[in-house]
Amino acid sequence: MSAPGPARHWRAALAEGRFLLQRARASGTVFFPPRLMEPGSGDDEWDWIEASGLGTVHAVTVIHPRPPHEPRAVVLIDLDEQVRLMSEVEGVPAEAIAIGLRVRARIGERDGAPILLFDAAEA
Repeated sequence: MSAPGPARHWRAALAEGRFLLQRARASGTVFFPPRLMEPGSGDDEWDWIEASGLGTVHAVTVIHPRPPHEPRAVVLIDLDEQVRLMSEVEGVPAEAIAIGLRVRARIGERDGAPILLFDAAEA
């Protein structure tokens, strides 16, 4: 059986409660989403590293579904590792999520699958 691709490996790590990122060996560049090669250089020598889970909201879009559903925010997060990803911040009203908010990752579950979510970081 062949080794799992990077995206499958990343999801399997989430299911184990681990938030991983890839880092190119030669340049030290951290990248996301999971892929076979470092963007730009095409270097295929990389390692998995544990993410700090800390980041800052870069952009936010509030989605207003029809009642009775509450508004929710989709955010772009700049992780401290210098990568950007899309997710959601929970535990904060959607309209109160602002650019610059410090957040911390946690692994939740949606539809029976692990998902990366964020909460406001402690001050």
